[in-house]
Amino acid sequence: MNIRGRQRAIISGLLALTALLAGFPAPSRAEITRITIQATQPFGDFATGKYIRIEGEALGVLSPGEAIPDLDKAPRNAAGLVEYRTHITLLIPESPRNGNRALVVELPNRGRAISHAFYNSPRSRPVLAGSLDEGTGFLENRGYSVVVVQWELGEGIELPAFTDERGIKRYVEGIGFLAARDTAMFLRHNTTPDNPLAGAIDRVLAVGYSQTARYLKSFLINGFNERGGIMVFDGVHIVGGAAGILPLLASGPGPQSVAAKSPGFNDPELRGINEEPFTYGDIMKRVGEKNRTLPRVIVTHMQTDYLSSRASLSRTGATGSADLTLPQNVRMYDITGAAHLNIRQQNKACREPHGQLDWPAALRAQLIVLDQWVRQGTAPPASLLTPLEARPDPTALPSPSYLPQATIMLPKLDADGNALGGLRLPDIEVPIATYGNLNAPLTHVECRLVGTYRPFAKTAADRQVLNDARPSLQERYPGGINDYTSKVRMAVKKLIAERLLLEEDGVIIVHAAAENPSFQPTPPRSRWSTVGPR
Repeated sequence: MNIRGRQRAIISGLLALTALLAGFPAPSRAEITRITIQATQPFGDFATGKYIRIEGEALGVLSPGEAIPDLDKAPRNAAGLVEYRTHITLLIPESPRNGNRALVVELPNRGRAISHAFYNSPRSRPVLAGSLDEGTGFLENRGYSVVVVQWELGEGIELPAFTDERGIKRYVEGIGFLAARDTAMFLRHNTTPDNPLAGAIDRVLAVGYSQTARYLKSFLINGFNERGGIMVFDGVHIVGGAAGILPLLASGPGPQSVAAKSPGFNDPELRGINEEPFTYGDIMKRVGEKNRTLPRVIVTHMQTDYLSSRASLSRTGATGSADLTLPQNVRMYDITGAAHLNIRQQNKACREPHGQLDWPAALRAQLIVLDQWVRQGTAPPASLLTPLEARPDPTALPSPSYLPQATIMLPKLDADGNALGGLRLPDIEVPIATYGNLNAPLTHVECRLVGTYRPFAKTAADRQVLNDARPSLQERYPGGINDYTSKVRMAVKKLIAERLLLEEDGVIIVHAAAENPSFQPTPPRSRWSTVGPR
């Protein structure tokens, strides 16, 4: 073949290749293109140095072909992409490289930040959900960077809308999944000046609570934890999600999100939350079908989650009553006696005192072991579950009629009414009260979720007057406060050795025991009654 013939053959081949490629869709595009900083202020001075708080806005673009229902109906920009904006809050070291290279992505619960309520709460005055008070400074002292990403309609995210066939305006709410995914990817991988954490992050941990714990499960189930073959969240802390998922892929008319409601005693038949897949074995099977790599996952249940949110279905599924095997990449911890809400200030609508268990101490230890699992492959402690039983209990949310084979299992209780097994903080292992029941009225959401605190009588005589079958403090701890504090000290030592409690929290717990107002101080002995030199 002469030169001209070869040129014609090459051109012909190129034309054929162009025609072939034209038959394929353009590569999918999904990313945060820019983060605009709206305000920066000092946040505090910690063991790792100064921190700053940044309020900003992330601008995202998506190809209409992304796996989000109705995204193809949304308006497009000049480049043919769908745009959205979301508010973000960053708490980061003033010098980002002074941090520990881990980014905590928190999914706010109904617009309320939860990371500091979880990890920075003092023992006696918890940081409330929605507050970013410094508290104990735990996250910052350890060098974590935090980003709060708004994802829910009406709570700081601007979502594209379309008009459906009935003329109703609907918002493409599934974009809320991609807002967190793409913000995390930008902060970890983008090297432009738009990224305030450029080059400072090598791992990403996600945390969700209750509503957003369900968000994270649905995020994983739908395959959003990879983009372009790269894992988004290396570790995931799912707290108080019970047996729920989130119907966020549905487009809603607003102003409230399709993800705002959950089943309760007012609406036990609500669909969209208690749906398959229930167990973490089934969840991780779904993840493995869509993603190449499974994240490391720690699941935390509060005791009241079994009563108010059907948490047992996450262990047994909807057709049995026996625990099913957890995958190797999942650990599950039931915090015995814990209430879903950690609110100490008494709500006058509630009939009993609120739960008093300091469960953030357990969450801090769990975050550390999750990070160690991700960073260096050190496996966390074995799962710790409360044994379950099927028993009638009018205070427990029953199974919905659309799950006819489901059995709602509840924690087994000891003679005091405290649950057996699980992750037993010193307040439960060395009790002065019964914890973990639902507060009344059950139809009042906060009362139901704050739990109860039912203290033991101080003396045997008090117990008899109160007709209380539970042994009194005097009978349990005949040596008084010294006896009690010694037992607490031993419980603390055991939990620290098992990596279920941090040493710094152990010190606080022992100090609290030594000054517990439920006990009278031991009176001083007369110097004349002692043996030895006078």
